[in-house]
Amino acid sequence: MKNFRIGVDTGGTFTDFVVIRGGKIEIFKELSTPQHPEEAIMKGLARFEEDAAKEVIHGSTVATNALLERKGARTALLTTEGFEDVIVIGRQTRRQLYNIFVTRPEPLVADGLRLGVRERVLYDGSVELPLDREHLRGLIDRIRGQNVESVAVALLYSFANSAHEEQILRELLPLGIPVSLSSRVMPEYREYERTSTTVINAYLGPLMGRYLHQLQARLRNCPLRVMQSNGGAIQAEAAAAAPVRTIVSGPAGGVVGAFHVAQASGYPGIITFDMGGTSTDVSLCLDSIKVTHESHVDGLPVGIPMIDIHTVGAGGGSIAQLDPGGALKVGPESAGADPGPICYGKGTQLTVTDANVILGRLLPRFFLGGAMPLLVDRIEPSARRLDWARQWKSLEDLAQGAIDVVNNNMEQAVRLISVERGYDPRDFTLFCFGGAGGLHAAALAGGLGIPRVVVPRFPGALSALGLILADARKDYSRTLLINAEGSDSKLRKALEELHRLGMAELQTEGFRKSEIQSADFVDLRYRGQSYELTIPLVRNFVEQFHAVHERRYGYSNPDSPVELVNVRTTFSGRTPKPKFGKSPKQRGKPQPVESRPVWIDRKRVKTAIYDRETLGHGHTIRGPAIIGEYSSTTLVPPGFRCSVDAYLNLVLEAS
Repeated sequence: MKNFRIGVDTGGTFTDFVVIRGGKIEIFKELSTPQHPEEAIMKGLARFEEDAAKEVIHGSTVATNALLERKGARTALLTTEGFEDVIVIGRQTRRQLYNIFVTRPEPLVADGLRLGVRERVLYDGSVELPLDREHLRGLIDRIRGQNVESVAVALLYSFANSAHEEQILRELLPLGIPVSLSSRVMPEYREYERTSTTVINAYLGPLMGRYLHQLQARLRNCPLRVMQSNGGAIQAEAAAAAPVRTIVSGPAGGVVGAFHVAQASGYPGIITFDMGGTSTDVSLCLDSIKVTHESHVDGLPVGIPMIDIHTVGAGGGSIAQLDPGGALKVGPESAGADPGPICYGKGTQLTVTDANVILGRLLPRFFLGGAMPLLVDRIEPSARRLDWARQWKSLEDLAQGAIDVVNNNMEQAVRLISVERGYDPRDFTLFCFGGAGGLHAAALAGGLGIPRVVVPRFPGALSALGLILADARKDYSRTLLINAEGSDSKLRKALEELHRLGMAELQTEGFRKSEIQSADFVDLRYRGQSYELTIPLVRNFVEQFHAVHERRYGYSNPDSPVELVNVRTTFSGRTPKPKFGKSPKQRGKPQPVESRPVWIDRKRVKTAIYDRETLGHGHTIRGPAIIGEYSSTTLVPPGFRCSVDAYLNLVLEAS
């Protein structure tokens, strides 16, 4: 059998599989096993011959869940003496300026395990106080008696001189536990962000390492790659050593998949809308995937490159309940895969999926090809726990209320990544995927004024497809803190070092020189500013900075000196990708498989039901209609029309 590639996206209610074989795309799903994610993976992979030549690319939520649920390792922090509380103090800026009740997230390292090392390296890398080895050994003895599972080392100016961190690493080796050095995890200035990122890496290291090593052992000789938050995949061994880089692994796969399909189909500016079982992820892409170095996860800063994704707790499994004031609230709590929505057979709390079933929008005949029954009769008895009869005229009114609330939550998320950042949603296409997205996309687009919704093929497994489409990617950076004018020699020297490292690491992963590409960037700011803009490293990068600053902030100051803060380079190794070809145009009108009443606009409306498998390029459907398929369902409301483009995407527009 020829070599083939499998994308596996875990998390949420289902574990999604996409297989590329013989140039064709196949998809299927398995119910997730949250306590042991690898069980669902192995169950799905059991469909293939054990000795088949295959490669698995994995999008994982193990790191994400461990961080959100605070289930990582017992971690110690070694830092420069006097800076033990950096991760507690943070920055003076307040996330919610007028909220006097706001609380800081609990630090990942307990008070007694944040330890100060006697040493001092200055900002320019010179050593003012050599490392006190005797004092360090006393600290290590304290760590040895505290059942510590992992150690983070983040000295004040290690980005300028990493010698002391390397010495500490050698002293820690006899403990036999993972050690994360800030000079390797994030060699950049800003001690708070660098320390936080290094601590997160150490906190997640043991758990992620065990998980990936166990999964690799069960896969035997099958190569395993893991999606990173930056949209590129790396070998499992490298991911185990740098788990902080996998925090939004699954959602990153969705953005990569959406971007590639959108580019192939001719939609340059998109807002990705990924509504799955537990959450909704949105991202704005204008000719490229946006990557940020200033992310926060559950209130904790993460300074490594991540796709700019905003997540809200709004998915098919989001639970509808009454708040203390009696108002309807949906999410962020989710029924997940176990017990799941009521209609799956074990759940007891009303979810968004149950609401769509009540309204007649989610049809059992299409759900996973009919392989998994939807138990409609279970919903009403369980829904009575909300005492809905006191506030709503009918169960349908309650279900519509839940849909309205979750739609509003998702609309706010899209506004955050578009309107609040200076982009007009009306200039973009809403690129909708995820198992639940198609049922909500038209309403979301209508509320935001987005003119077009595109639902690609295999929408419920697009994140898994994105894993296969992703190239290998590694990001490198160095802090320079020099004047941009006259920086050529120092900049060139730093780039040469980063390029040597990038080329060597990707060649070690098996890529030939002809398959490796690189791109260079610089972080610039006007002297005296606190934050930077990342600019592609071109010949006139200072002039480019002035122009970008003008566009971002509405002004520029070409007479002010510009400071070059960081230099960055990204190395990518090209991977084989499926081709997205055009389909021939079909004649005739599509025929519905049935017609049935569906609750739309607070009344039952006769609605045509279509099987997506029967739709071809050129077919047009006018709402109200429902288009069902294996992995998702698309609602075409009244006033919308749906056309099928040459790439078999469903394109919804107001008629």
